[in-house]
Amino acid sequence: MEKITKEGKDVDVVLQEILTENNLVQDDIIYTTNNKKGKLFQGSLVEVNVFPKKAIIDEIKQYLTQVVNNMGLDVNFEVTTNYNRSIIKMYSDNNSILIGKNGQTLKSLEILIKQMLLTKYNIRFKFSLDVENYKTNKDKSLERMAKQLARDVVRTKTEVKLDNMTSYERRIIHNILTNFKGVKTESEGEEPNRHVVIKPE
Repeated sequence: MEKITKEGKDVDVVLQEILTENNLVQDDIIYTTNNKKGKLFQGSLVEVNVFPKKAIIDEIKQYLTQVVNNMGLDVNFEVTTNYNRSIIKMYSDNNSILIGKNGQTLKSLEILIKQMLLTKYNIRFKFSLDVENYKTNKDKSLERMAKQLARDVVRTKTEVKLDNMTSYERRIIHNILTNFKGVKTESEGEEPNRHVVIKPE
């Protein structure tokens, strides 16, 4: 995968130099840093490794193609962005196999990719996998439920605790209710038992 590496004394300065030299903006990239010992009288240096998000997505697509082909399926991709997260949609000749029961296969593929990126490149990348519109439809259903519950909270003045959710699902609830008059949302509990509480304002 494409990686841009540069050393210097200050992370922010080195990062800005990389962005300027490669005509990038910070929203386009993920970066990691390593502290290195400089030469005699040079002091310590920092190594900045920049990974363009486009290159990360290409790496994910390449990895997924290999995994899905091994499952005996062909796959095509479509990439969009939602809530500052890359959504990678897969279209195959058997979508139900890729989704799995209650989305378990899809979830497992996400875990595999996260592990691959961490092991190979030491990076964490915000993305979500979808098969056709399986997750998109689930997200819309989640948004509808959040609005309905928020209306109930406004009417009854009683807080509502939702079921345990992933960080992505909780973010959907928080975002959709940010400007909803009369309620506020908070996440409570410890992973993996973290949930959203919708409270009256």
